[in-house]
Amino acid sequence: MARVFVYGTLKKGQPNYQYMINTAKGLAKFQGRGRTVEKYPLVIAGKYNVPYMLNIPGTGHHVAGEIYSVDDQMLQFLDEFEGCPDMYQRTLMRIEVTEWEGKGSAGAMRADAEGIVECFVYSTMTYPPEWVSLPYHDSYDSSGKHGLAYILRESR
Repeated sequence: MARVFVYGTLKKGQPNYQYMINTAKGLAKFQGRGRTVEKYPLVIAGKYNVPYMLNIPGTGHHVAGEIYSVDDQMLQFLDEFEGCPDMYQRTLMRIEVTEWEGKGSAGAMRADAEGIVECFVYSTMTYPPEWVSLPYHDSYDSSGKHGLAYILRESR
């Protein structure tokens, strides 16, 4: 099992959450909520209003999201879903746990003494330079005040 931190459309209540609970894609067990230890720019970009975490450590906000424990099948699905490695790159990041629900066999997945866990995160180093000038968000909600509703893949 691997730990994955999701900050966009795969979170609970967001447009692509159904993939996280579709066991045909693999197993994903919600472990808790957290935020990036380092600051990153989270932007909503492109004609489909996709959330992107730009891999520019030290710029932007501590990005909030959800921590999941996933099996190899789900990790492979997420790589394909996220267009890894072309659109997003999967990298390890340090995540500060703000709420933990992990139980049972996930005991080995607990945070360190400072409440920090390492998680795979899909961020991007391959983006148009103008994205750096877009507004930065500390959390993502498709129906947020930004007014940039995500366009589902099947609607494109």
